[in-house]
Amino acid sequence: MSETMTIDDYLAQGGVLTNPSNAPPRYRGELLRLMATFVDSELAGSAGFAEVINDAPSLKARIAASRIVLEKTDHAERVLDLMGTFGADTARYAVHHPWAARLARDAEIGAARHGADRRLSVFHYPLQGWIDAVVMNVLMGRAVGIQLQEFSRLSYAPLAEVFREIAPREARHAELGEEGLARIVATEGGREAAQRSVDFWRPRVAASFGREDSPRFDTLRRFGLRRRTNHEQVTAWMAEMAARLPAFGLA
Repeated sequence: MSETMTIDDYLAQGGVLTNPSNAPPRYRGELLRLMATFVDSELAGSAGFAEVINDAPSLKARIAASRIVLEKTDHAERVLDLMGTFGADTARYAVHHPWAARLARDAEIGAARHGADRRLSVFHYPLQGWIDAVVMNVLMGRAVGIQLQEFSRLSYAPLAEVFREIAPREARHAELGEEGLARIVATEGGREAAQRSVDFWRPRVAASFGREDSPRFDTLRRFGLRRRTNHEQVTAWMAEMAARLPAFGLA
């Protein structure tokens, strides 16, 4: 960065930061918000999925579900460690927090956040049994993949590197979900139940990408923390679902 260039100009032109000491206050705030949302969503997601492990129809499925819970918790810890370098109170994550708490299934919250954590809105809804959990994992797993494509290029280099390391494992979670879904839709009853879950989760996963007219997007893009708009990301996800779900006999 040249002596005459401001940090905002440097970031806007694709520059990267490597440690907390050169992060300006507004950038630091937005980066911590992004990290907290990821950590809280991973912890809430893993807690919800843990509750249906024993509903799995086989030992192999239980092992796959347990692996997803373990790795999501590990992903949260990796990002939490980075939050600690900014002075965040990481100890609060070690005490009891109701990560498995959920709202009513019919609650209409859109993309709004509730409660004392920053989980994505989709993780406020309860899972209803194994089929529902598998379908949610498939839909949300592919959404996470699209979001990680974005995060893997953000301007805080240590965090971008963590997201690049996490991405293949999150992709494998979605693949494990699709393997389970293939077994579910092999029967007519399973396919009908899976379709009901798709109908429930599709709009709620779509909402997890955030408002299409987010007032903070320009700031995030200027800081190099975002590139594609929420609308561009959700459109990519919907196109992917439109291509994948028919292979399972699902609309």
